[in-house]
Amino acid sequence: MKQSQVFSGDIRQNQDSDDEIDLSSLFRTLWRGKLWIALCGLLALFAGGYYAYGLVPVYTAKAAIALESRQEQVMDIESVVTGLGGDQSTINTEVEVLRSRGLIEDLVLDMNLLEDPEFNARLRPAPRFSLGQAIGLVRGIFSEPEVPAPASKPVKERAVLDSTINAVLGSISASNLRQSFVFEITVTTQGPQKSAAMANRLAELYIQDQISVKFEKTEQATSWLSERVSGLQIELENAQAELKDFATNTDLVNAEALAALNRQLKDLRDRRTALAVQTEATRTRLDVLMDAWQSGAAEFVEVANDIALNQAFRRLEDGSVGAQTAFDTRANALITRAELEATRAQSQLSAIESSITEVSTRIDNQSEELVTLEQLQREVEASRLLYEAFLSRLKETSIQQGIQQADSRVLSRAVVPSVPSAPRKSRILALSLILGLMAGSGAVLLREMAQNTFRTSEDLEQKTGYSVIGQIPKIPAKHRKNVLDYISQKPNSVAAEAVRNLRTSLLLANLDTPPKVIMSTSSVPGEGKTTQSVTLAQNFAGLGAKVLLIEGDFRRRVLDEYFGHNQKHGFLSVISGEVPLEQAIVHDATLKADILYGEQSTINAADLFSSNTFAEFINGLREHYDYIIIDTPPVLAVPDARVIGQLVDAVIYTVQWDSTPHRQVLDGLKSLDRVNVRVSGLVLSHIDGSKMKRYGYGDSYGDYSSYYQK
Repeated sequence: MKQSQVFSGDIRQNQDSDDEIDLSSLFRTLWRGKLWIALCGLLALFAGGYYAYGLVPVYTAKAAIALESRQEQVMDIESVVTGLGGDQSTINTEVEVLRSRGLIEDLVLDMNLLEDPEFNARLRPAPRFSLGQAIGLVRGIFSEPEVPAPASKPVKERAVLDSTINAVLGSISASNLRQSFVFEITVTTQGPQKSAAMANRLAELYIQDQISVKFEKTEQATSWLSERVSGLQIELENAQAELKDFATNTDLVNAEALAALNRQLKDLRDRRTALAVQTEATRTRLDVLMDAWQSGAAEFVEVANDIALNQAFRRLEDGSVGAQTAFDTRANALITRAELEATRAQSQLSAIESSITEVSTRIDNQSEELVTLEQLQREVEASRLLYEAFLSRLKETSIQQGIQQADSRVLSRAVVPSVPSAPRKSRILALSLILGLMAGSGAVLLREMAQNTFRTSEDLEQKTGYSVIGQIPKIPAKHRKNVLDYISQKPNSVAAEAVRNLRTSLLLANLDTPPKVIMSTSSVPGEGKTTQSVTLAQNFAGLGAKVLLIEGDFRRRVLDEYFGHNQKHGFLSVISGEVPLEQAIVHDATLKADILYGEQSTINAADLFSSNTFAEFINGLREHYDYIIIDTPPVLAVPDARVIGQLVDAVIYTVQWDSTPHRQVLDGLKSLDRVNVRVSGLVLSHIDGSKMKRYGYGDSYGDYSSYYQK
């Protein structure tokens, strides 16, 4: 359990380290790939030089225009076309005006740029053969030719002009300098004089265009004002004539006379009220007298209240002669007088009514005429004021036609450039070199990130948490049976030294109890564990020790490919008791050690290795041999190695260089760790020296160049 915790801690530490950027490791990776980086830099430098020296040089000229946001007026009169403001929208608009097609068209026609091959592509010599011509030729072979409709000459000329304008637009740029009213015109062409001339001429055309626009607007305003003044003059004359005719045909009417009529009307109405009361009173008097006359003399005398009538009534009562006649005469006289008073009052009331009607009619008529008169006077006044205003504006506008000013001025004229602005060869070469080095560095880093195998012992130790006790080079032997011959014939070769280093590391791992039973395994087949077991057995035997090599892989049985023995009995025969150990063991002269081969069997190998018989067999071998090396199957293929590992003293785990993926190695080690089998050390096998140099590890593994000894 303790070993499992240590291994899990190592894995977590490795995972945490993967999440961090190790600058030293990054620099080491770049240094290993320095040749590839340098090659990419040189290739990019060559491509940049080819590009820079193959381009046609161009020259850039700049002219500056200042916007006059405040202009002094020669005369203090309002202009028809006001000056430009200083807000950002106005400035952006003027920048677009500088690059407008209309202004560029004026420049093209003014400088005759239609005859310049740089802008008119039709004047350039046609290439002998181009990709477009090739495509057109192929299309013509497989399709019917299309007969284009003939274009008229104006249409062709307009198309040429438009294409030339587009080309000129591509060579011109306009910008506003920050926090200023200055516009900068930049022209880039293949000729220095041409660039300066185009920049200066465009600035002049821009200013002329401003003046032309103002002059045109002023001229249009003058023409329109002239027409309006003429029309207003006619309207004023007509209004004055109408007022005159009306005044001639109408009585003199004014507000004072109308007020007098109103006062007269008020007096008449007051009098009518008084007469109406008087008329009503006389009529009532007459009615009372008439009613009293009908009632009798006494009542009439009482109502009449007349002295003479009273006297006549008393004589009548006294019976005087002639009293009746006198009474009747006086009564009739009173009634007649009452009738006359009533008639006179009614006549006066009727006369007042007639006067009121007449005066009211006169007031109504004169009011209407006064309103009409005042309306005609206002129309005449309004027409006169409008006419005078338009006439004054017409005179001001006519004066402005000769004093129009542009809203901008040329701040600095473009000078003829002495050196081309592009291509900047030094900058292109420097950028090409930098980009090439960056691309090379990126490729090296991507290759390193994509690399999923082990190429260095440091990487293997860092990823797994186990020490690397051996680094075995790729032995230059075409067949496996030649491996021992190569080691024997070249005892001082790097391969032989690597095996001796592995043996030394294995023995020095525990000086108190050196391992006697050693197991060799790997993650997957083909990683060189069997070759390592054979060469390690040979190396131990060279020390004069008694060594036994056991073939623990019953399924593949690859030891036959290293030796030429024809042994019928093997491992299973010894354990089953069929033959004694001495008859099953084969001593090889080249190996200088004993070999116990495996046998094909239907028995499950894992069950056999888990039995007490196998454990007793291994313990018995300890008494007869100094070193026992067991070549087991791969850990991820079958469980045999995990079972055998419980009985051995040391476990060597082989990892093939630049072949076995990280995940398989980690999974294999984890499977051993789960059953408490502690790996004594890792061996990096089949190291290829030439590939290591290509990968950039030549500084650390320079001696591997001697691997390919013949």
